[in-house]
Amino acid sequence: MRLTQGSFSFLPDLTDEQIKAQVEYCLRNEWAVSVEFTDDVHPRNTYWEMWGMPMFDLRDAAGVMVEVKACRENHPECYIRLTAFDSSRGWETVRLSFLVQRPADEPGFRLERTEGPGRTMRYAVRAYALDRPAGQRYGKAGEQRS
Repeated sequence: MRLTQGSFSFLPDLTDEQIKAQVEYCLRNEWAVSVEFTDDVHPRNTYWEMWGMPMFDLRDAAGVMVEVKACRENHPECYIRLTAFDSSRGWETVRLSFLVQRPADEPGFRLERTEGPGRTMRYAVRAYALDRPAGQRYGKAGEQRS
């Protein structure tokens, strides 16, 4: 299963040159860029771990790419995204967000159905990755899951 979150999620993964081009677009618009990562990509998990501070005063895409590379090296089996914020109105508004890394193995989600009183049905989406503890949710491709 291929997770689809953020802009460009239905396209093939962006190359580093394409990521850099998007960062340059963000910087031309004077948007601050931040790098975030997680191993819990449930659609309702909007609060990812930040990699460093948001880059408010950065004007060079190469600086963002250095941070992306460092985050990839430290979290090779996590999802990593770039988020661009516009503060021109006096508050931070997300203008662009997209994945720059996925784990080698994306196990996906299951739909759980619970029957309640009468004809009540309740549904929940649960990530298969949550069957493993944090930090071990995504293994190397082909690794046996317990």
